[in-house]
Amino acid sequence: MIKISPSILSCDYSKMGEEFKRMEECGADWLHIDVMDGHFVPNITLGAPIIKCMRKCSSLVFDVHLMISDPKKYIPDFVKAGADIITFHIESDSPTEETIDLIRSLGCKAALSVKPKTPVEVVFPFLEKLSMVLVMTVEPGFGGQSFMADMMDKVKVLRAECERRGLDTDIQVDGGINEQNAGLAVLSGANVLVAGSAVFGSKDAKATIASLKNH
Repeated sequence: MIKISPSILSCDYSKMGEEFKRMEECGADWLHIDVMDGHFVPNITLGAPIIKCMRKCSSLVFDVHLMISDPKKYIPDFVKAGADIITFHIESDSPTEETIDLIRSLGCKAALSVKPKTPVEVVFPFLEKLSMVLVMTVEPGFGGQSFMADMMDKVKVLRAECERRGLDTDIQVDGGINEQNAGLAVLSGANVLVAGSAVFGSKDAKATIASLKNH
């Protein structure tokens, strides 16, 4: 089953409550919430206090993607704020296994992300503890970038390894996903699609989400 996680980077922040309700009504499964610290990536977005407020506006799964240098330090804050899934980057400064274990111990699902230049094999030692792996299909930090089709080789390798181990791990792709390339991502083994401008910028978000799910 294909899940759609619209990236709130592309929503109208002046009316987030309405935007979240619209996504729910249009068939979105999750909300993808990018947290950037201006250090791990050059952009700055939002933190746990804002997510706590956002939690009151939606019953959708909060798919929180931490693009920050020291995720372990802030995991308890994001759990308390209402995150359901917490994804952090293996390239961050936090000890990978310790951070995964902390997320799980606090009742959240743990996920790891890899940047485009990082080989996906680095997540293999942790697969049994992960609910999801996020393969970035753009350089993290800003919305609106073009999809990097060559990242699909990573998705294929990852899906094959999960199947070899008998794991039903979610594989998420994030960056430039739209109706034109979603099929390639799904064919490669991804089952969670992050889409920002393709959904929030659509004249008919419900139809766009349905189209993305049907690949």
